[in-house]
Amino acid sequence: MLVRRLHGAMLAGTHPTRGGVAECEDLGSGLPSRAMSRVRQVRPDDLDALLGMNNAAAPAVNALDADALAQLVDDSLWTGVVDGAEGPAGFLLGLHGPGLGYPSENYAWFSERFERFLYVDRVVVAQSARGTGLGSLLYDAFASHGDVEGHPVLCAEVNVRPHNPGSLRFHESQGFVALGEQETKGGSVRVRMLAKAIGPLGHGPIAALASPA
Repeated sequence: MLVRRLHGAMLAGTHPTRGGVAECEDLGSGLPSRAMSRVRQVRPDDLDALLGMNNAAAPAVNALDADALAQLVDDSLWTGVVDGAEGPAGFLLGLHGPGLGYPSENYAWFSERFERFLYVDRVVVAQSARGTGLGSLLYDAFASHGDVEGHPVLCAEVNVRPHNPGSLRFHESQGFVALGEQETKGGSVRVRMLAKAIGPLGHGPIAALASPA
């Protein structure tokens, strides 16, 4: 893959355990649909900036090293980037499921309940761009991509311990509903599992789309 060939050119470190924590701060309300053109697919030369943005947002999202980020981008169904005045100002890394060999307790939780879904692994917006609607823009772009691919539900999770009130407010404003909670990382983190119906296949209550675990 294109991104994988960049590994030697990026600073390497010790791999953290991969997590599916999809977190964001209070990212603001949506932007007009015409602004969707601002969202583009990730490019290889974005990765250094995305790595710095990601790790600056820890612990709201888990920190990564360069190799881990490149692998996640390679595994993703869609990684979208929004540019600011000085380069990338936000990104969303999205997966599809089930079926990926992705070692995430949260991805596994959704895989047990949905036959087909989109999963937000992480969304990160630069501190200087928060409150400008970039989070909504990225979510809408990913959901539109997933609708085309035939996925009826968009899934994410948010920390409730440690508490992330901004992300909880944001997801509520986007129409996500809580399906449950689970302890992760040996009980050090508790997350709320969220989902939102999308596209023509996603009409009706979320509960009707989910299967009992």
